[in-house]
Amino acid sequence: MKQFLATRLMFAVLALLGMAAASAAEPALIRIGVLQYGTVSWELEVIRRMGLAEREGVRIEVVPLALKDAANVAIQGGAVDVIVNDWIWVARQRAEGRDFTFVPYSRAVGGIMVHPDSGVQTLSDLRGRRLGVAGGALDKSWLLLRAYSRKTLGEDAATLVKADFAAPPLLNELMLRGELPAVLNFWHFAARLQAAGMRELLGIDEILRELGVAGELPLVGWVFREGWAQRNRAAVEGFLRAAGEAERVMRDSDTIWQELRPLTRAENDATLLALRDGFRAGIVTASGAHAQATARQVFGILAQEGGTALVGSARVLPAGTFWNRDADGEHAKRRE
Repeated sequence: MKQFLATRLMFAVLALLGMAAASAAEPALIRIGVLQYGTVSWELEVIRRMGLAEREGVRIEVVPLALKDAANVAIQGGAVDVIVNDWIWVARQRAEGRDFTFVPYSRAVGGIMVHPDSGVQTLSDLRGRRLGVAGGALDKSWLLLRAYSRKTLGEDAATLVKADFAAPPLLNELMLRGELPAVLNFWHFAARLQAAGMRELLGIDEILRELGVAGELPLVGWVFREGWAQRNRAAVEGFLRAAGEAERVMRDSDTIWQELRPLTRAENDATLLALRDGFRAGIVTASGAHAQATARQVFGILAQEGGTALVGSARVLPAGTFWNRDADGEHAKRRE
């Protein structure tokens, strides 16, 4: 009887150990809130196709969201763990006592595209004319353009042009119909315009250089709570390595872009190539420290232009806005 009980006990212990081992082997779950049809979904699809997250011991659950505001609400309410947003939003949240933090994802931000029949050769040629602007009056590109216009022309772009704020797809449609001579749109919409024969008048990189900003500026990135990242550091680092590998593939392989074609909704080869090249140009290469230094400089410009409506109570870039990773430059190295 004692031997029977001992045997039963041994099997019970082994079963518990087996369950514990299986539980320990389960990949960590990261819920990522993604705007439907956004460019982030392309990278996540590469991660899925190649099993990159699983190699890192991570399981990704994509949570589709309809609007940018929905992403902000989802992460604030704990419905998702990660979203993509800009560091300005993160800075404002940190200034208000919330522990969101940011890892650079892309520096692709678009620029002003003009219709070839518009007769517009310089920014001053838009004086008194309509300029379609995506993202609203507090859009970072629009605010930087206003600062650039004051410095180069001595006049605020808000008075120089007749700004029409509208959704990016509508702006593209109006421009292609010839109803707008120029638009300031997000990079992937600008890429579609370029493929359709429109040309770039002024890029954000040129605007930043004129404003004295020489460093690489990633405007959007992976956003999550710092406390959550500290508790799940191995999973977060694993996800970032998987994302970095996906970007390397998207940078080096043309074949993967053919596979992504349905997801990009590219109408033709020219559009797909423009989207591919725009994505590649936006891949971040600067270290986290350099990106953060550039962001501090740009924060001052945007805070002056947008005021409290944009940055809230923050006067300088709050500490912790950029996630403090163990190894300086790791984010850049993983893309090599």
